[in-house]
Amino acid sequence: MNRLLVVHHAPTPSVEALLAAVLEGADDPEIEGVDVEARAALEPSADAVLDADGVLLVTPANFGYMSGALKHFFDTIFLQAGGALGDDGAAATASGGKKPYGLLVHGRYDTTGAVRSVQSIVQALPWVQAAGIVEVLGDVDDAALARARELGATLAALVS
Repeated sequence: MNRLLVVHHAPTPSVEALLAAVLEGADDPEIEGVDVEARAALEPSADAVLDADGVLLVTPANFGYMSGALKHFFDTIFLQAGGALGDDGAAATASGGKKPYGLLVHGRYDTTGAVRSVQSIVQALPWVQAAGIVEVLGDVDDAALARARELGATLAALVS
């Protein structure tokens, strides 16, 4: 069975609600052949990432950046998961495999920096963006929850 790894940092009720919607979409009974594994961003190992057929990231935007927990996740798995570094030690563009990934970011006022920070790291991994980024500002409403469910379902269907 194929695996979708959902890596999240959900410290607030808003992000918890969005995570629940992502998982609901990914667990849609019409999508068969995929095992959905949700892990807090401080838990996954590089092996969990390498064993997954797709990755879905959920993070709040904190001070114009991804959460510290998600940054720790990337710091922990980057090289073992195939991350590419340039001669200057900066992230380089990865080559090789194309593991599908998705991203959901919630921010009170802005998500631009958080999205940019995740993309700058992910472009150096052998991953490919498989769905539009879901950016949610302010209060989480039914439309935001529907977009989160759709993101979960899309990634699960892609890896099934």
